[in-house]
Amino acid sequence: MNTSKQQISRRSVLATSGVAAAAAAVVPSPALGAVTKKKVAILGGGMAGLSAAFELIERGYEVTVYERNQLGGKARSIPVAGTAAGGRLPLPGEHGFRFFPGFYKHVPDTMSRIPFADNKHGVKDNLVPAPVPYFPRSGGRNDAQLFGFIPDPRDLKTPEALQRLIRDEWLGGQELSPVEASYFASRVLVYLSSCDARRMGQWEKTSWWDFVGAAKRSKEYQQVAARGLTRALVAAKEEIASTRTIGNMAEAFIYALAGLGTTGHADQVLDGPTNEVWIDPWVALLRQKGVKFVTGATVTGLTVGAGKISGARARRADGTTFAITADWYVSAMPVERLAKLLTAPVLGLDPSLSRLHNLFVDWMNGLQIFLKRPLNITKGHIAFMDSPWSITGLTQGQFWEKNFAATYGDGTAVDCLSIDISDWTTPGILYGKTAKECTRQEVFNEAWAQMKAALEDTGSSVLPDDIVHSWHLDPGIQFHASTGENTNEEPLLVNTVDSWKDRPTSTTKIPNFFLAGDFVRTNIDLATMEGANESGRTAANAILDASGSTATRAKIMKMYRPIEWEAFKLIDATRYKLGQKNLFDVG
Repeated sequence: MNTSKQQISRRSVLATSGVAAAAAAVVPSPALGAVTKKKVAILGGGMAGLSAAFELIERGYEVTVYERNQLGGKARSIPVAGTAAGGRLPLPGEHGFRFFPGFYKHVPDTMSRIPFADNKHGVKDNLVPAPVPYFPRSGGRNDAQLFGFIPDPRDLKTPEALQRLIRDEWLGGQELSPVEASYFASRVLVYLSSCDARRMGQWEKTSWWDFVGAAKRSKEYQQVAARGLTRALVAAKEEIASTRTIGNMAEAFIYALAGLGTTGHADQVLDGPTNEVWIDPWVALLRQKGVKFVTGATVTGLTVGAGKISGARARRADGTTFAITADWYVSAMPVERLAKLLTAPVLGLDPSLSRLHNLFVDWMNGLQIFLKRPLNITKGHIAFMDSPWSITGLTQGQFWEKNFAATYGDGTAVDCLSIDISDWTTPGILYGKTAKECTRQEVFNEAWAQMKAALEDTGSSVLPDDIVHSWHLDPGIQFHASTGENTNEEPLLVNTVDSWKDRPTSTTKIPNFFLAGDFVRTNIDLATMEGANESGRTAANAILDASGSTATRAKIMKMYRPIEWEAFKLIDATRYKLGQKNLFDVG
C-alpha cells in the first residue's frame, strides 16, 4: 500500500464524526424559495428517498423519511450477525456488490456533496478504478474479451472503425464464426445510429434476443452476444428485455471505456463497505441538516381526502401502528410495494397508476464468500458467462482502504469474494435445480461449483474448497421447506419489452403525491442507483413546482451523445418517418 493510501486510511476514521464540521465546506445550498407548505413525508429510505431528502432539505423543506428496514435500500451494507470478535467489526455483508460505471452522473454529483474526512470531493473520492474485467469461460473455451479491451476514442467515431473494434478485438478471440461476429457488430451499429424516435417506437417494442437475431444463430452466439451481455451487465433476460434499454447501456459502456462522457473510470467501486464510506456519512449529513428518520416503519396504506393524499398509515416492528401526515408525500418504495397500496380510492384520483401492476420484477441477489487466504483473480469484475445462474463478482479487499483481517470478523477472514446471482430460474450443474428451489446451503454449493467450472476448466486449482472461511446470502432470500422454494423480499425491476408506457414520471395526477424509484422514467432508463438518484431529484423538483418555490431546481443530467453520430441519426429520423429500415440494418 502506497503512502497516500495509508494517509487516507488513517483519516477515514473521522468520516462520520467530522460531518457536521465539514458540512460548511460543501457547495452552498441553493437559494431557498418562500413556500408556506413545507412538510414532506418520504416513504422509503433507499437511494431514491435519500436523494429526494437531500435536495429538499437544502431548499428549506421539513423532511421526514420513513423506512421499514435499514437506510440505504439495496445499496446498504448488511453486517453479518455474530461474526465480530476481538474488537473488530462484523463481517461486511450486502444485498449485492455495487459498481459505479463512469457514465453515472447523478450519483457522483451527490457523492461530491457529502463530506468525508478531508477528501477534496467528499465521498466521490472513495471511488476507485476496477480496471481489469475478466470473463472466464467454462469447458476449455477461450476466456472472453467482451468489453475488456479499452478502445481508442477514434475507433468510435466512424461505423467502419467501430465495427472492426467489436468484430476483431472484442469478439475475435471467441468461438464465433466471422460471419456471426460481423453480424453482431452490425446490430450494434444499427442501434447507435438509430434516431430517438426509432429507439422508442421500434426498439422499445423489440426484445434484445430478437434484435440480435439470436434464434437463428449458434449456441455460442446466443451465449456471448445475446445472453452474456444482458445478464452480465444489466441482469435482464434477453428474451424479454427491451432493446432500447440494453442498447442504451451497451452504448454507454462503449463510450465510457473510451473515456467519453464520463465522470470517472469506466468501472469503479468503493474503497470500503458501502455504509462506512458512503451511506453512513450521507445519513449523518442529512441529520445535521435537519432530516428526521423513522426506521422500522412499514407503510401499510394511503388515505385519500379532498382530492389528494391526506395521510399514510404505518406499522412499527412491534406491530403497533401510527399515522403519517404531511403537506407533500413522496413514495420512494420499490414498485412491488407501492403497487400494494394502490387502492380504489387512490386509483380514483389517478387511474394511470394502475399500470404499475404491469411492471416486471426479477431476482438479482448477492452471496458474499469470506476467504481464509488471498485470491488473486483480476483487478476488476468477473463475469462467469457460461454459468447457468449468470454469476458476476469481484474480490473486494484489493480495493478497500482498511486491512480486511484486522478490521472485520475474527481476524482469520482476509478477503470477500462478493458475487451476484442474476438467474434464479435456470437449473444448475450440481443439483439440477434452479436457485429458487435450492436451500441456502445449496445456493452456496451450486454457485461455488459454477465458478470452479469456469476458473478450473484447464486443470488449475483456483478455488480450493479449504479457502472458504464462511459465507453470507442476502437475507432477503428465504427458503421455505413447506414449498421447497425461496421467496425474495428485494427483487429488481427489469425493463421488459414495451414497458416504458407503463412507467410513470415523478408527477402524478394527485396534486400532493409524487414518485421516486428505479421504476420512474429517467434518462438512464435502467433500474440502477443512478436511475433511483435521478428520480429522487425529479420528485424534489416536482414538489418545488407544485409548492411554487423559487429555489433552484435539482440538477438533471443527460447521457452522453457523441456528435460524430448525429448525422447518422438525422438520416435515420427521415428513414423512420418514411417507414424505411435503418441505414445499417441489413437483416
